[in-house]
Amino acid sequence: MKNIVKKSSLALAIVAMLTSCDNFDEINTDPTAANADQVQVEYFINSSIIGAQMNPDVAERSFVLYWKTAGHQMLSTGISGGSYDDGWSTAYYNSSAGWLNSINTAIQVAEEKEAKDIVKPYSGNLKQVARIWRAYLMSELADNFGPIAIDAFQGKNPEFTDLKTVYYFLLAELKDASEKLDVSVSNISNPKLKNEDPAYGYDYVKWKKYANSMRLRLAMRLSEVDPAKAKSEFEAAASSSLLTDASDNFQVQEKAGWDDLTGVMSREWNAQIISVTLNNLYIGLGGVKSTDLLAPSFHASVKPADYIGLKFENHFTMKTNEPAAGYWLDGLPNAIDPRAYKAFNIPGDFTNSNFSGYPSWDNSAETTSANLFDASGAVVKTIEAKNTWNAFAVGNWGALGSRNGVRAFNGTMPRLSQAFRGSTSKRIFFASWETYFLLAEAAVKGWAVPMSGKDAYEAGIKANFDYWGVSSHLSAYLTSNDYNRAGTSVNWSHTTEPPTSHAMNYVDGYTNAAGVATILYPKNNLYKNGGVKNDLLTKIITQKFIAQTPWLPLEGWNDHRRLGLPFFENPAVELPLVNLPTLNSSNFMTNQVSFFPQRLKYTSGLKNSNVKGYEQAVGFLGGADDIFTPLWWAKH
Repeated sequence: MKNIVKKSSLALAIVAMLTSCDNFDEINTDPTAANADQVQVEYFINSSIIGAQMNPDVAERSFVLYWKTAGHQMLSTGISGGSYDDGWSTAYYNSSAGWLNSINTAIQVAEEKEAKDIVKPYSGNLKQVARIWRAYLMSELADNFGPIAIDAFQGKNPEFTDLKTVYYFLLAELKDASEKLDVSVSNISNPKLKNEDPAYGYDYVKWKKYANSMRLRLAMRLSEVDPAKAKSEFEAAASSSLLTDASDNFQVQEKAGWDDLTGVMSREWNAQIISVTLNNLYIGLGGVKSTDLLAPSFHASVKPADYIGLKFENHFTMKTNEPAAGYWLDGLPNAIDPRAYKAFNIPGDFTNSNFSGYPSWDNSAETTSANLFDASGAVVKTIEAKNTWNAFAVGNWGALGSRNGVRAFNGTMPRLSQAFRGSTSKRIFFASWETYFLLAEAAVKGWAVPMSGKDAYEAGIKANFDYWGVSSHLSAYLTSNDYNRAGTSVNWSHTTEPPTSHAMNYVDGYTNAAGVATILYPKNNLYKNGGVKNDLLTKIITQKFIAQTPWLPLEGWNDHRRLGLPFFENPAVELPLVNLPTLNSSNFMTNQVSFFPQRLKYTSGLKNSNVKGYEQAVGFLGGADDIFTPLWWAKH
């Protein structure tokens, strides 16, 4: 046993690019009190899965401030404006070391028991489960930072490895582990075993489906840079059993408190206001009327379909390619994706049982009235935000920001539902809808998959509508030809491109004079040079992005880095963003890869303590160790 712990700690220390073993002491407390024959593999698996759920300290920094920000799920400039915090990254690294160390030890313990013939009927399956989970953890680490070391798991000093090799290794691991899982094995000899698996209770049929769907995810990640490998791996996995039912979802129950099972979005000081990316995807998409989604008390606030709002060009930034920049919608959208009102609260909807009143120590969530000021501080306009629906670009608003009290109060904008903030739901790591959207994308690429692109696409939407409880609107939604603000519709058969612009009525917010505005559909230069907004792939990724909110922001970020989809607006540049120097007031109407974060920098611990390893990693990265160097599989 001593050997196992020693080798595991050495391996993970290098994989996680850390030099201290302090992080490994905690998980060794109980195992070191037992001999090798007594240590149980399932304890290490359980520790790793629960740990990766993230305690609030790590979750706030990685899941919320990095992933949800880079993945455009909420209003936050942060890394989207080029900023980076070594402490946040180190917190994630340290935790990742623990999760990987636990799962690596599980595999080593299993192998030692095999060698000694100390096995139970399910022992072989536990080893394969550990390998499957390890593949996920390694992919998460690599998708954040880039090149990592994979041979560390063999108990020797490892070499850092390029991402292509990392992904080939992970795909091979998932294939082999899935094939070796014996789904006929019963756990009847240990009825308590299920308690050591917070995701599936050691249901091996579900673990096999998860492994195969994970293989789809990782294979698709290579689609733009290594299409032959991506196709062969994807098609092989797609011919196996897949995670296609809600009961198969890989999810872990959260609980209140402050430990690894506390909700990843639970910290009160993160308002988690709706992003303008999501808002532009939601509004108009599917053609479902707000009056069909909301109680009659809201109906008077619903605006006409051809109305964009009040124009406040002296208080709301115009220096962004966000299509509704400069306007305040003084009511609710005429039509909106049915999931929007489920995921986010309408400002002032205090009787909603899922209204988020965070932070609880002030009334910012319940302050719906705010002022616009002039340069001297005098009030120009008072705005009442109750029963309105607005989202704004992140970035540097300069003087406009200091004069805009509306954007300063959390309660004036839609915020994430308390259903996801109170540590009472389940954190989803992989859901059935993702499998369907991956199959739909593969079908569009002409790969051999078990269902048509249309069927897979619509099945993905249905699975997510079921999750949100809005299935009564599914039929009308799927046949809608209405464009959202990004120029995309739902109907699979409707691929007509939107016009360059469309006319919308507005009211001057200062004079109350009515006018007609020419609103551009945004040009997404990152995808097909900006000329395509409504093809099949854009539809798929739009739906996938919406469906993954709020649980899988890392996957949303991954898709945008890989494809440039969905459309991400640029941060506002009323004043320069010092950490985003390529974006400026002369080019903000176009998109460039360099306008968006591509990765996290390696931690200072690696750079300062492991010079050789750091140099290897950066060498494989193929560019500077900064957040704008694209990963190998990302869109270039």
